[in-house]
Amino acid sequence: MDDIDAVTRAVLTASRLLVALSARSLAAVEDRVTLPQFRLLVVLSAEGPAKLVALADRLGVNPSTAMRMMDRLIAAGLADRQVNPDNRRETVLRLTTEGRRIVEDVTAQRRKEIGAIVERLDPVQRAALVDALAAFTEAGGEPAVPDRDGELYPLGWSDLGPRPGH
Repeated sequence: MDDIDAVTRAVLTASRLLVALSARSLAAVEDRVTLPQFRLLVVLSAEGPAKLVALADRLGVNPSTAMRMMDRLIAAGLADRQVNPDNRRETVLRLTTEGRRIVEDVTAQRRKEIGAIVERLDPVQRAALVDALAAFTEAGGEPAVPDRDGELYPLGWSDLGPRPGH
């Protein structure tokens, strides 16, 4: 159990650093969106237009909470509603250009700060870190982030927990 405790402590310490980096990257937009609202923007950015019930499910909130968040994002010009082209009786929610820009700016800032830290590691440590983090995220059921920048999950998550079947 000692090695499990040591790894757990190391991951907790690293998570403090990652949370601090996330908070700093959001500081530039905190006057426009809250963390939960930003999370909603991230889901829309990663998954595209969605129905309210699906968004609420992905965020782990009830639909009325998701609707209040969406209403605020729509009022701020960061998201909008449109008729579902596949079913004209449904409404889908999507990012506006400004909403997408906020997600991209926050992601770029986070990437820059993480890159600066990773750059201070020697190449052997970098390789070991990639292997260790890949194993950790796989064990936690988190899907791998694609290599292409445009497909990153900006906050490093795709949902609040492992997908069904993982």
